[in-house]
Amino acid sequence: GQVRNMATLKDITLRLKSIKNIQKITKSMKMVAAAKYARAERQLKPARVYGTGAVALYEKADIKVPEEKATKHLLVGVTSDRGLCGAIHSGVAKVIKSEIATLTSAGKEVMVINVGDKLRGLLHRTHGKHIILNCKEIGRKPPSFGDASVVATELLNSGYEFDQGSVIFNRFRSVISYKTDHKPLFSTDTIANAESMGIYDDIDADVLRNYQEFALVNIIYLAMKESSTSEQSARMTAMDNASKNASDIIEKLTLTFNRTRQAVITKELIEIISGAAAL
Repeated sequence: GQVRNMATLKDITLRLKSIKNIQKITKSMKMVAAAKYARAERQLKPARVYGTGAVALYEKADIKVPEEKATKHLLVGVTSDRGLCGAIHSGVAKVIKSEIATLTSAGKEVMVINVGDKLRGLLHRTHGKHIILNCKEIGRKPPSFGDASVVATELLNSGYEFDQGSVIFNRFRSVISYKTDHKPLFSTDTIANAESMGIYDDIDADVLRNYQEFALVNIIYLAMKESSTSEQSARMTAMDNASKNASDIIEKLTLTFNRTRQAVITKELIEIISGAAAL
């Protein structure tokens, strides 16, 4: 019995040690996420100006794709390469999966561009045939306008002629909340053929194409910034919860350890007393 108790004491000590080490890691990760979050939130305000400005033209000109013409859809999902931040990436994947299901059941063609390796991991097995492009190395550093331009250039060079599209990302609301949102994308042809565009008489094809490309980069940039801020705040919350859970486990294990140790001591005392009485 004593050997067994000693073994359990040793096991508990090892477990306590490993959980204390994990808690140190989660606490430091929370601190890092908090610093990155503060920086991301500061950079988000100017990025929002770009994004809303780009979408404003679509709204003002009331650009819509006629239902019968919108046969090819493009979905751009924005996540990152890094995990340990709750269900933030799977939320985007869920929306994309339901969009694919809805559109394909209506007989439309859907293609997906993954920004961030986590999204590729979530969609690759079930919806691999819909993916045309994967973008990695997202999330290690704060997203820049250059990163968004690379994604937009790859999208334009992919050769996929879409009629209508949307960028799906997590919109930052506060430290504890974010919402999966989407912004529209239109092809140059759709914008050129829109009735309201006739008002701007001096727009030629080149100007329109350049503006369209610039608007595309702005929308992707906004999505990447929003997503990055949401991710850091979610990681902060997730690591805080992990640290609290570790504290609870440490408390329970310490209690079990003390109880087991007392039981071992009591048992030894009883044996000594019994031995002395036998003499």
